[in-house]
Amino acid sequence: MKKIMVRADDLGFSKAVNYGIYETVKNGVIKNIGFMVNMPDSLHGYELVKDYDICLGQHTNVCVGKPISDPASISSLVQEDGTFKTSKMYRSTKEDFVDLDEAILEVEAQYNRFKEITGKEPAYFEAHAVMSENLNRAIEIVGNRHNLKTLIMGCEKVNGQDMHMYMDSMFPGYDPMVSFKKMVDEAKDGFNMMVCHPGYLDQYILSVSSLTMPRVLEVDFLTSEELKAYVKENNIHLYTYDEV
Repeated sequence: MKKIMVRADDLGFSKAVNYGIYETVKNGVIKNIGFMVNMPDSLHGYELVKDYDICLGQHTNVCVGKPISDPASISSLVQEDGTFKTSKMYRSTKEDFVDLDEAILEVEAQYNRFKEITGKEPAYFEAHAVMSENLNRAIEIVGNRHNLKTLIMGCEKVNGQDMHMYMDSMFPGYDPMVSFKKMVDEAKDGFNMMVCHPGYLDQYILSVSSLTMPRVLEVDFLTSEELKAYVKENNIHLYTYDEV
């Protein structure tokens, strides 16, 4: 039996994304969801999925929307208007402009907001979209502080165990079913995970996210009878973070 995880990121990003993720939980295979707690539609997303049997993790976000912390206390993370610096800003510089202490402050604030909204600890703990050594360190520090299952972007380990991540949605001609089958064929020892971003589209997503149509494709894929039949026929166990 092969152990495969399918994870849905970005709950809370927008109402359209929330509805798409809800569809993949209600009528699909999703049981692991990354929750962005700082967005205007965070509570809307949580209300949609809170009564389902899911592993809800903290999808720590420092590149879209407004921070939980006072912007004045985390100047390395925000623009002049108090909103987070964008993922494009992170990608366009070789310098890690993130101040570690400021990152720790915001990561901790988002952790506290997660508990305030859900009344629970995150099932897992990781970061959204950006590569920053200091952000990764902050995730690790806060995760260890609260004894959380922490996934550090780039090192492919969680709690010291191998975690092999697959995400093809940014590539031209993306077909999520083809990518899933390829991952199953290439599955390594340890835990293998396909990261998805299912969602429907609204004006907000179209204006701030570079990932658009793949979200809709993934809603269809994650709720498809083809995927469900393939999982059954190939004796695939769709595991959750509770099993890591």
